Amino acid sequence: MNQIKRIREELIARGLEAILITDEKNQRYATGFPFTDGAVLVGLEKAILLTDSRYIEAAHQQAEGVEVRLFDRENPLAAQLYGALREIDARKVAAEDQKLSHAGFLAWEKKLGFRLEGAGDLFAKLRAVKTEEEIASMIRAQRISEKALEEVLPVIKPGMTEREVAAELVYRMLRNGSEGNSFDPIVVTGSKTSMPHGVPGDKVIQSGDFVTMDFGCLKDGYCSDMTRTVAVGSATDEMKNVYAVVLKAQLAGIAAAKAGVLGRDIDAAARKVIADAGYGEYFGHGFGHCLGLDIHEPPTAGPGGKAPMPAGCVSSAEPGIYLPGRFGVRIEDVMIIRETGAEVITRAPKDELIIL
Repeated sequence: MNQIKRIREELIARGLEAILITDEKNQRYATGFPFTDGAVLVGLEKAILLTDSRYIEAAHQQAEGVEVRLFDRENPLAAQLYGALREIDARKVAAEDQKLSHAGFLAWEKKLGFRLEGAGDLFAKLRAVKTEEEIASMIRAQRISEKALEEVLPVIKPGMTEREVAAELVYRMLRNGSEGNSFDPIVVTGSKTSMPHGVPGDKVIQSGDFVTMDFGCLKDGYCSDMTRTVAVGSATDEMKNVYAVVLKAQLAGIAAAKAGVLGRDIDAAARKVIADAGYGEYFGHGFGHCLGLDIHEPPTAGPGGKAPMPAGCVSSAEPGIYLPGRFGVRIEDVMIIRETGAEVITRAPKDELIIL
């Protein structure tokens, strides 16, 4: 899939004639091609992808809606971009100021002989609203993750380490069609479940422990993300109660989510449930973040989410309660924000605490 048409429409709306794309994820968004180690130039009439000999054949086969060109020592990237800008007669040219360092931005201006306009927010705006084709890729990634969880749950038992469970998840996602992890998986057990971003280690699962698994994979370059907390062997009444509060909070946030609602208001709906249950101080992070080609994309459904959620954005829904040194619970689904409400695309069970 490529998004050249949407990029051109945004260029016209901003009074721009071309944009230089150097960020790998934005290049993939523009052309559908994942590997360039070069640049993409999108003008009003022509789009050009420049790559080197390692990727040129694949680019010719896979890149959509662009002219593919080779750069090498004799025909370096900057010189070819300079020529291409004059070829398309573009004068008002933008670059991704939010992705380039200040020095990098100035260096491109010097190489091209152009004063570049800052337009990094162009991609943040476009990528926030997913097409149905993008959403379909995210659903495929989600199904792969869910299949991996389904296969791993029967394997988890006392005596396994966190790292072993993480390895099982990664292996099974790959077996089921993953292109890679959307982030390094989080698998923690026992007292470590109170750490939202704990790192899998050699801690051994004990009977009566919680195990929290936060993981995701890539399909067509797009991310999935999910978290499930399960109990091994048994769970105390307090553990069951905390799980029930987190689930109730998640459902409240999902119910509050629809296009036009501020991210912080979605967060507030979930946060109130946790606070009313007496656990307000133990929910430190935001309710959710958007995702797509990157695992974290704007806008956010957190306390700082001042922007309205646009129709078509895809957000996580992941409240948690973390009791330091004791245990924690997080439940995470992914939802599409529609005009009429939230469409949850995650299907993995969560309605009751799973006790293995």
